[in-house]
Amino acid sequence: MAKTIAVFDDFHHANDPHSEHDAGVFSFDGQQIFFKIDYYDKSLSFHSPNPADPAVTERTITIMLLEEY
Repeated sequence: MAKTIAVFDDFHHANDPHSEHDAGVFSFDGQQIFFKIDYYDKSLSFHSPNPADPAVTERTITIMLLEEY
C-alpha cells in the first residue's frame, strides 16, 4: 500500500481542485483507501509557513478506509 501512495499520480480537478497533490483515493485489496498529507511547523502545532521548505516543515500522512472519512 505504501508504494501505491508513493507513486500515486491520479490527480485531476475532481479530486484535487487546488492542484496541491496532497490527497487521494485508490483501491487496495478490494477496499477504497483515502490518504491525506498535511504540512506542519516543526513543533507540529500549526500549518507550515512554507510547505516546500523541509527546514521549517514536518509532514504527516493519514491513511484510512474511504468509508471512515
